[in-house]
Amino acid sequence: QVQLVESGGDLVQPGGSLRPSCAASGSIFSIHTMSWYRQAPGKQRELVAAITSGGNTNYVDSVKGRFTISRDSAKKTVYLQMNGLKPEDTGVYYCKLVAAMSTFTIATTYWGQGTQVTVSS
Repeated sequence: QVQLVESGGDLVQPGGSLRPSCAASGSIFSIHTMSWYRQAPGKQRELVAAITSGGNTNYVDSVKGRFTISRDSAKKTVYLQMNGLKPEDTGVYYCKLVAAMSTFTIATTYWGQGTQVTVSS
């Protein structure tokens, strides 16, 4: 069984920084993509940042230059360094893993439990 455990969300003032992490455990043969989504109350969940197995990264325009996604392959952990936080960054941040458990299985999507990020003065 594959499990994603998220941590690092908090209440911070505008301009502050946070670095949530998401650790994957279980039988994982290969990781295709790890990404971060966020969802504000009453809003649709949106892709914030993604990183592929080859290290290619992608960000939503609103966080470019402020957020950085990275990974530790040995620990099967992905991080989201968030700098210059704004109130509009507030929401529940979810980690998503797309991975195959073996060479004989197709890629499967797994979601973390979410971690709350609140930016307020």
